[in-house]
Amino acid sequence: MLETIKRTFGASIEAKTDTLEVLGNDIAAAATFLSDALLQGRRILSCGNGGSACDAMHFSSELINRFEMERPGLPAIALTADSATITSIANDYDYSLVFARQVRALGEPGDVLLAITTSGNSPNVIAAVEAAHDREMRVLALTGKKGGLLPQHLHATDISLCVPANNTARIQEVHLLIIHCLCELIDRRLFGNESPAPAAPGGG
Repeated sequence: MLETIKRTFGASIEAKTDTLEVLGNDIAAAATFLSDALLQGRRILSCGNGGSACDAMHFSSELINRFEMERPGLPAIALTADSATITSIANDYDYSLVFARQVRALGEPGDVLLAITTSGNSPNVIAAVEAAHDREMRVLALTGKKGGLLPQHLHATDISLCVPANNTARIQEVHLLIIHCLCELIDRRLFGNESPAPAAPGGG
């Protein structure tokens, strides 16, 4: 069992190191991309399925509440969080539209869609990207496995962060690290190099 644990830790470290070498500058550009939208009073909508749905909610919660410093909440909406809306759209229309219909209802020109899919092939995430473009939004895509079909649906003004790994678990681990990097860089860009906030009792 210990050998399996060591192998898993090693693979995760390797995936993160490889991603830093390939995407370090692009992650910095993505942080500027998101910060600029927030500075202009725009919102960040996020979506994904399964573990990527959790990442979408994680990112949104870090912006709305706080990350590591005391600061005002930032406007973010996780399109994965409203089970009544998701199930009603899936029931009345199709599961492939569960995010797109929310984007069309909530998204405004200048907002950003954070689209998370480890394969790059999730139909509902791709549909959300198309809806975002119809609403004159820009897109930040977090993918892996060479990006799948999603890059074909991105515009020149969008940003794609494709983790150079094929294992879904490793990609998700790197996505979470990227999300934490984005949160820290957004805080520093918008609020300066303040000291981290003390941990709240029972904080997650």
